[in-house]
Amino acid sequence: MTASIALPELAPGTWTIDPAHSTIGFTVRHLMVSKVRGRFQNFSGAVTVAKDGTPSVNAEIDVASITTDNEQRDGHLKTADFFEVEKFPTATFTSTSVKADGGDFVVTGDFTLHGVTKSVDLKLEFNGVNPGMGAGPVAGFEATTVLNRKDFGISIDMPLEGGGAVVGDKITLNLDIEAGLAS
Repeated sequence: MTASIALPELAPGTWTIDPAHSTIGFTVRHLMVSKVRGRFQNFSGAVTVAKDGTPSVNAEIDVASITTDNEQRDGHLKTADFFEVEKFPTATFTSTSVKADGGDFVVTGDFTLHGVTKSVDLKLEFNGVNPGMGAGPVAGFEATTVLNRKDFGISIDMPLEGGGAVVGDKITLNLDIEAGLAS
């Protein structure tokens, strides 16, 4: 990975994502007028910081762990119409660069979903480091990106009679991540 920055305060080592204190959520337009929100319940990953301060990120999401708090919709999202979780059970992200963007950062990486890999940019806010509660330091991050589901082969078209579609093409991913430094 090439990077032009080092994150302040982030000590070298492997910072493992704590799923109990992290969320990978999303929003998508529904019926052209509202948004459906959901999240993935099972995921893992790490931020690895080299001795020179250069960070890299990798993560894996269990796509079958999707929940929108509606069992019928969640079941449909797992089918071949959308995620096809039996064939494509995981989504992955591997960073290729981290760059400063004002007071924030842009993490660029290869995101694989539904068997398709695309380069995506995550706008990242680094929330700092806390000494933790006896298990070592923790770091906080917030990141967001907008994806087009059709770019990843999720091309179901459910048109409405008056125009538009039941499900929008743009998906906003929101990540709230807490990671602890492995000892």
